[in-house]
Amino acid sequence: MLIDTHCHLFYDDLKNDLPAVLDRAKELDVTHFICVGTNMDDSRSSLLLSQTNQNIFASAGVHPHDAKNAPMDFIDQIYELMSFDGMVAVGEMGLDYYRNISDPEIQKSVFRDQMNIAQELKKPVIFHNRDADTDLIKILSEFPDVIGVSHCFSSTIETAQIFMDMGYYISFSGNLTFKNSHLSEVAKNVPLDRTLVETDCPFLSPVPYRGKPNEPGRTRFVAEKLSDIHDVSLEVIAERTTANAVKLFNLKL
Repeated sequence: MLIDTHCHLFYDDLKNDLPAVLDRAKELDVTHFICVGTNMDDSRSSLLLSQTNQNIFASAGVHPHDAKNAPMDFIDQIYELMSFDGMVAVGEMGLDYYRNISDPEIQKSVFRDQMNIAQELKKPVIFHNRDADTDLIKILSEFPDVIGVSHCFSSTIETAQIFMDMGYYISFSGNLTFKNSHLSEVAKNVPLDRTLVETDCPFLSPVPYRGKPNEPGRTRFVAEKLSDIHDVSLEVIAERTTANAVKLFNLKL
């Protein structure tokens, strides 16, 4: 059994074909899913999906790209959403200095606000990091009691180690399978008891589906790549990453 710990099932191509999408995932032994919100509307959609399917969990948050458009009462809205069963994490939050769609100062402010929510609610966080290692580590260090996951990890071994030293998990997505990716070396240095798997679908489809819309079932291809990297069976990868997800997100399977 595998858990896709980061997917966006509210996108129309997935949502409108959801029973078939989940059936295809089940055929690949991917049986549970965390549908991750990126703004208030998407977070409410994630909640609704979790309420209509017992194998789907949800999170609520504001992605750094969406930070500039966060409503004035987004903090209150996240608190409200997090009061529902099935809401297992705060996020997707974080920093993205690669695209800088939102001003960095706004990104940092919205990120801190969400970290504060997670700290108060004692919930894990799901964070996004692109070309923002220094500022992101600084903000995480301000909230030593918060734990969570660096989703779709794409940085260096050194950054991964800092995150792990702070108590965070490292999650790998389809980009782990890309030719000439540096992430195989990173993954080799991340212990299996700190590793999660995900798709980030509909984005980042793994080889051999690179460039096509992604689906949660393709978590399996990420797990298979980890199996090769660590020279262990797929069953071991599935067992360890599932146990990690259950522990981090307090999942009731």
